[in-house]
Amino acid sequence: MTTPPLDPSSGEARSLLERELVRPEYHERNVFQQLMDGIDRVLGGLVDSARSAPPLSTFAAIVAFLLLGFALAWLLFRARRAPRVAGRAGPVLEDTTVTAAELRAAAERALAEGRNAEALVDGFRALTVRQVERGWLDDRPGATAHEVAGSLATTYPDKRDRVTGSADLFDAVRYGDRPASHDQAADVLALDDALAGRR
Repeated sequence: MTTPPLDPSSGEARSLLERELVRPEYHERNVFQQLMDGIDRVLGGLVDSARSAPPLSTFAAIVAFLLLGFALAWLLFRARRAPRVAGRAGPVLEDTTVTAAELRAAAERALAEGRNAEALVDGFRALTVRQVERGWLDDRPGATAHEVAGSLATTYPDKRDRVTGSADLFDAVRYGDRPASHDQAADVLALDDALAGRR
């Protein structure tokens, strides 16, 4: 038995390389094509199974797929709304002609009728307008609840936590579609009284 030479010439090396590269394993389809073929085989098998399945089973599978599609659409809808709540709060006031007294009356009416979310939102708006009317807060149309809270926390440092908490609630209820409890709405109205000196 002879051993091959360990140091082939350039011509011999080229010839050996060409013979090696002609082998079929170097010419198989790429991974993506294999994956697509595998998916095609699975889907083909499912279609064949559906053809041979009883009609009731096929109907149940279609209903299950539709329910799954609706569930995914609902989850995507909810996921798309969440960032809006967390990242982009809107202004406190949308109508700059309304007075604090009008907003406070609307908030008290809503609270008495059990519309807690409206009571909380109108209560925080009344608080904001009242502080503008008293000159303790700059009249800045388009100011967010947290901008209002930041200014009021400087003016009323002992009420900083309550003001910030009320601003958080306002954003969560107004822009996050969160429910409000009777106590939360009443606390905002109590804070309006406290800041106005009407304990």
